[in-house]
Amino acid sequence: MRRKPIELAAVATAAVPGLTPTAVSSAADDPADFDSALLLDSEGKRWRVRSPQHAEASARLETEFLVLRAFAPAIRAELPFLMPTVAGSVRLGSLSTFVYSHLAGSTRSVEELTAGPAALAREIGTALAAIHDLPHSLVSNADLPSYTPNEFRQRRLNELDQAATTGKIPASLLLRWEHALEDVSLWRFNPCVVHGDLHEDNLLVEGSRVTAVTGWTDLRIGDPADDFAWLVASNEQDFVDAVLSSYTGSRRDAPDQHLLRRAALSAEFALAQYLVKGIAAGDAGMVAEAESMLETLAADVEEHGGQAISVEPLPAPTAPAGGDAQSPAAHSPAAPSPAVTVAPAPAVTVVPVPVLSVEPVPAVPAVDVSPIPAEPIGSEPVPADEAPAETPSAAPSADDTSTASISIVNVRKH
Repeated sequence: MRRKPIELAAVATAAVPGLTPTAVSSAADDPADFDSALLLDSEGKRWRVRSPQHAEASARLETEFLVLRAFAPAIRAELPFLMPTVAGSVRLGSLSTFVYSHLAGSTRSVEELTAGPAALAREIGTALAAIHDLPHSLVSNADLPSYTPNEFRQRRLNELDQAATTGKIPASLLLRWEHALEDVSLWRFNPCVVHGDLHEDNLLVEGSRVTAVTGWTDLRIGDPADDFAWLVASNEQDFVDAVLSSYTGSRRDAPDQHLLRRAALSAEFALAQYLVKGIAAGDAGMVAEAESMLETLAADVEEHGGQAISVEPLPAPTAPAGGDAQSPAAHSPAAPSPAVTVAPAPAVTVVPVPVLSVEPVPAVPAVDVSPIPAEPIGSEPVPADEAPAETPSAAPSADDTSTASISIVNVRKH
């Protein structure tokens, strides 16, 4: 059940004793997961309320609470932006609602960010570098997920298999994503601390400055490219290049050369994750929206080639001899069969055969047939070493095959 801002204000008074709201407004957030509001109290202070829609979203907020506690004052002091502070929480049934102290700045749309001053792009790059340079112990001490490059790649492959079983992913996208995930050279990166849910609604901006970063529900050690996915999905290459340049100059470790390729893959694959999430939630609206966006992406890739996500080009499709149960295409009933060109047969002159008269064959009288014994009476069995050699079969061997089987943006997490 969704809660209106006025209802969230009432919840906030239970979470923070002494809080007296005098004004309330809605706040940007992930609408499939949270209800959010901004409050103004009687002393002129501002607060933010986040109320989960379901158990999984509530668990994410509780994880964020642990994450924020792990950011000691000394770590916060070195960051070029502010972070939220939990002022209080209240449990309503099985779900926990959290109230945060207000942070300066406001959210901007992707269009506003990309059209903003060059200094803002540099600020975003610097903020990303600061997050990715955080100590790994921050994540491990909070018992949060940590992935090696191969573990992360395998996890994404498993998610691809799950998405393919829905039968709602265009076959061309399944092929494209699987090819990129199997391109091992693409997945050579140094794991680092990753925000995990970075997008425009989790950046607070004031002028050309990034004042705060919010939404710390998915902190982990993994692929830094995931925090660039929302930028790549903007399709504003100059803006992305400016952010990347600032990021590269600010980081202690140089980013790998394929970071933006994996970011583009992450942005595309977020549509499949959104679809799976909608199906799991039984939300027909989410499913329909995801299907529409997937079809649009597939059409764009078919017409324009899409953004480069693989190091090796996707091989041209060939006619398969049979389906591969392990390939994503095998899960998709909509997978098209590649066109096969058949050479025309040479013209043949047909000579008509004259009609012959056929005389009826007289009936043959019934004959009493006695069974023939397997061996003549009195015959001796033939020794095994004198038995005639078996005539080789003219059938081809199992190894003789003539065909071969083949296997085959900005969407935020909701």
